[in-house]
Amino acid sequence: MNGNRVYVYRAFERFWHWSQSVLILFLAVTGFEIHGAITFFGFHQAVIYHNTAAYALIVLIAFAIFWHLATGEWKQYVPTATHIKAQTNYYIFGIFRNVPHPTKKTALSKLNPLQRLVYFALKVLVIPVIVTSGLLYMLYRYPHRHGIEALNIDTLHTIAIIHTVGAFLLIAFIVAHIYLITTGTTVLSNLKAMLTGYEDAAHMGQHDTSETPSQITDKEVQS
Repeated sequence: MNGNRVYVYRAFERFWHWSQSVLILFLAVTGFEIHGAITFFGFHQAVIYHNTAAYALIVLIAFAIFWHLATGEWKQYVPTATHIKAQTNYYIFGIFRNVPHPTKKTALSKLNPLQRLVYFALKVLVIPVIVTSGLLYMLYRYPHRHGIEALNIDTLHTIAIIHTVGAFLLIAFIVAHIYLITTGTTVLSNLKAMLTGYEDAAHMGQHDTSETPSQITDKEVQS
């Protein structure tokens, strides 16, 4: 706690969030250029930048997986059916009627039921598909000791389609994510929280009032 604020987002969590955001947006820009939708870097440079950013994202993902497992933060993404109907109704109707948010975040439970479901799908389906298809695409032909070797793949057409579909799903998530960050207590409150790590305690509580998680000290959450 810090006055009327609660430390929710740890330093690595914020670094991972913003680094991943920058890399994904850069991959989107270079990806569009590779597909001929825009012209900015030039096709050859766009391919080089896209591949470099892809490897950087894979390294970041590896560190993030380790961090989530080591800290137990992976539990934040386990889907739950509790309050999911109320959360859905809030996003469809309540948010436009200034209805109170049906769930509140805590340091132990940062995501509402729909966020858990979406993030879970991203982490176990969309991102693995994008990474796997991207690696297959990049390593289809690769340098080898005795020349150029090729993976036993007849065509890259299907892989390219899968990779592109996954990329568009990720872009759709980012668009929705950018909109939803404006739906906090104020337009910029969620953005400020991800920059500073702190949430206003007055607007936080438990997802389920029948359960009261143990209090976390500053020393524990900042470790």
